[in-house]
Amino acid sequence: MVSRIPCAACICALAVTLLAAAAPSAAAAERAANGPGRVVAIGGAVTEIIHALGRLDTVVAVDSTSTYPDAADELPDVGYMRQLSAEPIIALAPDLVIAAADAGPPVVLEQLREAGIAVTRVPGEPSPDGVVDKITAVADALGVPERGHRLGRRVADRIAAVRERVEATEARPRVLTLIAAGPGNLMAAGRETSAEAIVRLAGGRNAVQAYSGFRPLSAEAVITAAPEWILLTEAALDSLGGSDGLRQRPGLGNTPAARSGRIIAMDGLLMLGFGPRTPQAAAELARALHPDLPAETRDR
Repeated sequence: MVSRIPCAACICALAVTLLAAAAPSAAAAERAANGPGRVVAIGGAVTEIIHALGRLDTVVAVDSTSTYPDAADELPDVGYMRQLSAEPIIALAPDLVIAAADAGPPVVLEQLREAGIAVTRVPGEPSPDGVVDKITAVADALGVPERGHRLGRRVADRIAAVRERVEATEARPRVLTLIAAGPGNLMAAGRETSAEAIVRLAGGRNAVQAYSGFRPLSAEAVITAAPEWILLTEAALDSLGGSDGLRQRPGLGNTPAARSGRIIAMDGLLMLGFGPRTPQAAAELARALHPDLPAETRDR
């Protein structure tokens, strides 16, 4: 067997490689000890969680879906969460990017990692347990796991309280949920969506069961759904010109919901974000869907 002695240049190159490989580990150790100092938050729920954990001071930029709290509006905007570019984020010199599950494209997140920026992906399950999982992931990434545990328990308890109160009524009204997809264009929520999940939490039934996900609104879907309530994001209602515009929309105006004036508009992030404010969203929607609930249930 022949032993090979590397040349001096090879030894230097090897040393540089080892140092480069060790750098991310050293950065990770520092984050674990002190928490990240410069964070880019991608996803409205992610930013909400950071705020609820008291660490918004570490955030140097957000994405365009991060509309809460108001302080987020004062931060640089790196664009829509599903159409990110690496360059604007790298230019901010963050040491951590916390991104929602559906943020991307994936190649951009990989480019960030290659640039030496830590990237944490946050689970996206729209459920009570999913909210807690999001909070845990963000808190761990920020180095404040105990805060995350306390916040997660508080949110879970509040959601459980809403569900318990909703059980006081047997009514489960059919709800058609609409979101905006451009001026005057609407998408209707089907099965396995955050819209269906929040409607269930509030004691309603998703009126669209023919498909999963969000699809462009069609007259056939509206007729089949025959909703008792129409739930929209505020942006969707504005795109229609308000309640009067909704009633003039072919198909929608003839629904039991529109004829009875049962139209609910909510902030989109509050309604669909499944973050720390989900108990508030579920409680507000439950009060609208079940106006006959006992006063102490409605006002709690």
